[in-house]
Amino acid sequence: MAEDFDVRIGAYAVVLSGGSILLSHWNDHGYSSWTLPGGGLELREDAPAAVVREVREETGFTVEPEELLGVDSIFIPPEHRFPGESRRLLHALRIIYSARITSGVLTHELGGSTDKAEWVPLDRISELGPAPLVQVGLKLAIRNASCSE
Repeated sequence: MAEDFDVRIGAYAVVLSGGSILLSHWNDHGYSSWTLPGGGLELREDAPAAVVREVREETGFTVEPEELLGVDSIFIPPEHRFPGESRRLLHALRIIYSARITSGVLTHELGGSTDKAEWVPLDRISELGPAPLVQVGLKLAIRNASCSE
């Protein structure tokens, strides 16, 4: 018998510049953490379009996805889902791209699931207690950079 579960597909960006990474502060349902800018795909939206939209909403920057770094897959048990969400297992697929900024000015999102955006020096990431997705994205970026050398 197949298990009853929810699936959420999101697209995220690793944007690096001058020894820093662009991060968004996720502040939703009482959960607070620094993470990669990005989020869930909307109906009939592909992943590259979603990452461009989400990064613009969360940071004020327009980006161009450059390379698909990888896909991360996690399972969130029903008891760890946010209040008011489904009580079923959640399978989250996170499509991660490297991206470069083409325009925009750093701007904090208003009325969304994130409330700040910042350039964080790579050597200060651990001080923030980031969401695990940040380390996943950085590992993929490092792996892909070493493979292309």
